[in-house]
Amino acid sequence: MAHRDFMARALELAQIAADMGEVPVGAVVVKDNRIIGEGYNRRETDRSATAHAEILAIEEACRTLGTWRLENCTLYVTLEPCAMCTGAIINSRIKLVVYSAEDYKAGAMGGICNLTQLPFNHKPEVIIGVMEDEARGILKDFFRNLREK
Repeated sequence: MAHRDFMARALELAQIAADMGEVPVGAVVVKDNRIIGEGYNRRETDRSATAHAEILAIEEACRTLGTWRLENCTLYVTLEPCAMCTGAIINSRIKLVVYSAEDYKAGAMGGICNLTQLPFNHKPEVIIGVMEDEARGILKDFFRNLREK
């Protein structure tokens, strides 16, 4: 499968979040061409500051593999990870992060800072812009609808 196929699933998850009234971000963790973890924003639903799509997908992937080390895994996420999520990505040893849209308010992989450039013991590779228009569209629709309410 290609990057677009896995990002398409992340976009489906983002739409689920939007339908629940959550900021529409979806994420999947992939190993050996198979999804091993999924998540979408659930901060409002769970009343938890840490219930970000990436964190939930990483947690599920760890349970699936039975380890906290997600070496040779790829994370697909519809919006650039924040500092908390980037820290989890670094600590879990995810090899590659593919994200759709840059986040100039909270992004920590280039949006407002780039934690992957600091001298941590692990540096994930990063690909930016896969299905960016689709991800931005879901975000714009969500926030437009929120303003109209």
